[in-house]
Amino acid sequence: MLPAAYQLPAAIVLLIGGTVACFFGYRLFRVVLAISGFILGALLASSIFGMSDTGPMIVAAVVGGLVGAGILFAAYFVGVALIGAALGAVLANVVMAAGDRDPHFLVVVFFSVAGAAAAMYLQRYFIIVGTSFGGAWTMIVGMMAVIGDKTAMAAAAAGDVWVAYPLNPAPGQRWVPIAWLALGAAGAAVQLWVTGGEKGRVVRRRKK
Repeated sequence: MLPAAYQLPAAIVLLIGGTVACFFGYRLFRVVLAISGFILGALLASSIFGMSDTGPMIVAAVVGGLVGAGILFAAYFVGVALIGAALGAVLANVVMAAGDRDPHFLVVVFFSVAGAAAAMYLQRYFIIVGTSFGGAWTMIVGMMAVIGDKTAMAAAAAGDVWVAYPLNPAPGQRWVPIAWLALGAAGAAVQLWVTGGEKGRVVRRRKK
């Protein structure tokens, strides 16, 4: 976890990155990949050091972030496949949750592989859906961290990369998933009709 002095900047980075991904994910997909790579790389690299090693931790976070940003920025198709795989895994969990069961590992793998394959075929729409809903969740985590929510604040600056994107940043608050769905849908609509350009539109404008 980053020192307390750096937790608010980390939360702001999540908020800005989530906003860009949610509303401009398709048009700025490589930028979104770079931001995601920077966050992931920074968390991985900084987790090597303890809380008392503030200087080395910050240097490692910056270097790791730049390396991660460079890797994902260059790996465009890998990013597309990862979005499809993530959406597939989410779908598997939703389907199994409807029956009050946890998904089997092989089921998650199957849905992830199917999602990755579909994403490569329908890149545009998978990018729009993945970035809008992923960005919406990041925005919620970042905003709650900015206003001081302890769980989200820890998530924004955690050294454990699996905590950086919590599935439940506000336990007991039922408005969070509703806000996520509404914000994600709004982001997808904005990308499809406004920021995605003509190629991102469901119905293209007729040429005069």
